[in-house]
Amino acid sequence: MFRLQSIWGALAVVALISGCTLPRGAALQSEVVSQSASESPTFQVVSVTRANMPAISSWPRTGWDNEYGWPATSEGSNSHVIQTGDKVDITIWDSQENSLLTNATEKSTVMNAVEVGPNGAVFVPYVDQVFIRGLTPQMARGRIQDRLAQIAPSAQVQLSLVQGRSNSVELVGGVQAPGAYPMPSRNYKVLGLIADGGGISPSIRNPRVRLIRGGTTYETSASQLLESGRRNALLRPGDTVIIEQDDHSFTALGASGQEDLIYFPKDDLSALEAISLMGGLADSRADPKGILVLREYSVRHLRSDGSAPKMQQVVFTFDLTSADGLFAARNFRINPNDTVLATESPITMAQTVFSLVGTAFGLTRQATTLAN
Repeated sequence: MFRLQSIWGALAVVALISGCTLPRGAALQSEVVSQSASESPTFQVVSVTRANMPAISSWPRTGWDNEYGWPATSEGSNSHVIQTGDKVDITIWDSQENSLLTNATEKSTVMNAVEVGPNGAVFVPYVDQVFIRGLTPQMARGRIQDRLAQIAPSAQVQLSLVQGRSNSVELVGGVQAPGAYPMPSRNYKVLGLIADGGGISPSIRNPRVRLIRGGTTYETSASQLLESGRRNALLRPGDTVIIEQDDHSFTALGASGQEDLIYFPKDDLSALEAISLMGGLADSRADPKGILVLREYSVRHLRSDGSAPKMQQVVFTFDLTSADGLFAARNFRINPNDTVLATESPITMAQTVFSLVGTAFGLTRQATTLAN
């Protein structure tokens, strides 16, 4: 009688298991993509292989908001250019005995910290306004001396420049010494400014360099800036350079070593590198044939000719048990805001079922033994 009850109890456990969802740490691949086989799927499933990787690589890149790129480098003048707000020290030498500019005991006159006005001029006695904005210090000295020649033919002029705010650039954050830096010349470039600021702080993860010029913002990563001299952009007065930590990330879920929001350590991140950042696949749970990358595209990116996704939501699948799948995953680029899901192995679920059935039979045997 008790044996019959034990058999019925075990069968009841099996029936209960078949009608319920067992506790798991991740979904099965078949569960995630099952809806794609319906007549009206709401997402697209793409199995990534070496054969279709070139086409997928040409699809629009998502998750990057910067549309302005980065200005190419160019060459500027190696001298200063005078701007409004700058100050000049003017020394006038005149050897004439009856000079209007000097006296008998001193043959020079010094005018310190003469500010360049909003109209771009400085005031010089006896000649009134002299316009020097946009000139180099050497050109400004020559212009003042030419104007003085009308009243003092033998006069000679010395001029030195103290740059103001309009002739400087700002370096904000991410360096040892942020602040406003006067431009040493018109050939001042981004890397020179960063070096003057003490270099990028080593504590910043994947630093990004942002250049604000007027109403336009440019952005690049520090690694790309250092890789190519063509990106060492020429600065202009009033530019602001900001160095910040990269906040682009992807979401790691499922049967992996880590389920978390993971930040990009570099700009180009492959699917294999993403799995490594996730702590790899859980040996006892993960399905290496069921690695999924979930991504959303903008409506304007959709195409029906294969040159772009057909639907906004796309699930990319990878089989890491084959060389073809491994090479494809190594070349597949993860985008910011992607979700990388390591699905559960079906064998894990089967092992759970057998374990529960075994437990049920064990309990019934114990009950039988106690009854006897």
